[in-house]
Amino acid sequence: MTRYIIIGAGAVGASLAAEFETHGIPYVLVGRGAQIAHIAAHGLSYRRAGAHSVLRLKTADTASPPTLRPGDILVLAVKAQDVESATKFWAWRQVEGKGSASELPLVTLQNGLAAEDIALRRFDRVYAASIRIPACYTVTGEVVVGGEPNVGIVALGRYPEGLDDTAVSIVADLAKAGYLAEARPDIRRWKAAKLEHNVTNAVELFAGSPELRSEAAARLAQEARAVLIAAGYDPAAPSEWTIDISSWRVAPESGIKPGQQSTWQSFTRGTSSEVDYLNGEIVRLGRIHGVAAPINAAFQRAAARLAIDGHSPGTRDIGEFYLVITERAALSGPAAPQTDRKERYGNP
Repeated sequence: MTRYIIIGAGAVGASLAAEFETHGIPYVLVGRGAQIAHIAAHGLSYRRAGAHSVLRLKTADTASPPTLRPGDILVLAVKAQDVESATKFWAWRQVEGKGSASELPLVTLQNGLAAEDIALRRFDRVYAASIRIPACYTVTGEVVVGGEPNVGIVALGRYPEGLDDTAVSIVADLAKAGYLAEARPDIRRWKAAKLEHNVTNAVELFAGSPELRSEAAARLAQEARAVLIAAGYDPAAPSEWTIDISSWRVAPESGIKPGQQSTWQSFTRGTSSEVDYLNGEIVRLGRIHGVAAPINAAFQRAAARLAIDGHSPGTRDIGEFYLVITERAALSGPAAPQTDRKERYGNP
């Protein structure tokens, strides 16, 4: 029987464990620090639209990880910046009666494009996922998910391309657990499409007028798309979904507030952020392929300074650096439309 080892007890990992618990899918949620200790001792406070429950989950601390079995599937739900250390920790752990964990399937749930290539250094079978879930984790032991009627939307496929029975089986389990899930042989395109949106997360870290913030988000996404195309990516379009996602939404009064996506949550908790793997990924690809990405670079630098100075989101004005860099770059052409971005991608 397949058992999922969910590595990372943040918003994505804990909510996945909660849904697996509710729907009878075998799993163990593995984490570290205060979050997993609280969940183990008191349960997970799990909020969804119109519902709140405290769930007793099957947990393990990274300090005493569960014994791995041949049928296990590892699900990496840590942030992109932690993938290197997490794969190093797990890859060479012994599987009961057979080889090492590097031979087990590994599912990567990270934003950005870096996680899968890091994982392939140690794992033979990597399954990349592009997951859209409006979830929030800022209070220890509590996760809020605002998606309705489904938890979130997932595209998943074998990395770098293709499908197999394992991918189809994982997608079936996700669907059973309440996700809108689809198996995709071209998963890199779906990861690229998600990154095109995720670069706008950095805007939420800074104060400013709604008009200026909207303009900055549009230009970040516009710049990211140009770089991705130059790098050989063809970001997937919403019309390519074969599952019906038309009724999925972020529920009103669910506790999920606009402008508080994953990057904002990391800064609010005072933990490291994935900006270097979002805006920084666009900057990296731009340098390789000769396409300037000055706005993404400016937000990457500004976010780094915010973290170094230990400041909270909203304590620095976006105009301090954004107006300077746009004038210097003398960008031409209209900003990419902001209106369809939430419709296309939702919250991460």
